[in-house]
Amino acid sequence: MHVRVYWEDTDAGGIVYHANYIKFMERARSEWLRSKGLGQQQAREQLGGMFVVTNLALRYVLPAKLDDCLWVTASVSARGRASMTMNQQVFRTDSGSESGTLLCDAQVRIGWVDSQTVRAGRIPENVHNLFL
Repeated sequence: MHVRVYWEDTDAGGIVYHANYIKFMERARSEWLRSKGLGQQQAREQLGGMFVVTNLALRYVLPAKLDDCLWVTASVSARGRASMTMNQQVFRTDSGSESGTLLCDAQVRIGWVDSQTVRAGRIPENVHNLFL
């Protein structure tokens, strides 16, 4: 997913505020799920569940700056019955490109929970099959 860095994303020095990388990654995960045929709202309304972040390990390599074009990736590295681990990367890139200079990477574990009780549960089989 492409993201442009705006003033709202930066600190006073024009450098992307560290927590905003997590926002960029959340958007990429949501778009990745949508590309698999599962929107976040659809999961809540039709399946009664949702994915939540249960663990996040992030490594910063280089800073993104005001007006940079970023490419944010999301891919599954491990799947379980109730959770999965995703690898995510943020690259500085030329507008429209899907490669570039690595700025940060992360391993994000997301778990399936009941949308009413927010208790952990098994990923529904039809959802699990989307990630094969």
